[in-house]
Amino acid sequence: MEHFTIATVAEKSPDFRRVLWTGEHTQLVIMTIPPGGEIGEEVHEGTDQILTFVSGTGEARVSGKKKAVAQGDLVVVPAGTKHNFVNTGPNPLVLYTVYGPPEHADQAVHKTKEQADAAEEAGKDEPPTS
Repeated sequence: MEHFTIATVAEKSPDFRRVLWTGEHTQLVIMTIPPGGEIGEEVHEGTDQILTFVSGTGEARVSGKKKAVAQGDLVVVPAGTKHNFVNTGPNPLVLYTVYGPPEHADQAVHKTKEQADAAEEAGKDEPPTS
């Protein structure tokens, strides 16, 4: 059994992206977006995503719509939907997200967005295949 006190684990992680758990059908990832930072506009063609915000303030940009997000908010991004999440506050925007199916390499840790982008471009952040 895997067990996480998810808000505590997420708050303690300084990394832009850290994969906590990968299953056959879903994946649990924590993210810390620095002030002024963003996830970056993207589309996951075959993957649904559910993001839950632990701390900080930001803006969800999904399908051309914008909505403020803060602690306790949850945003669903269906597969094939253009989205971005931007930190609009003075503190890190901390969240955890569930991808279904997995989107990233199992146990991947990317300290910065630049490191995450480089891993993706180099093909080193691919989800496991069944």
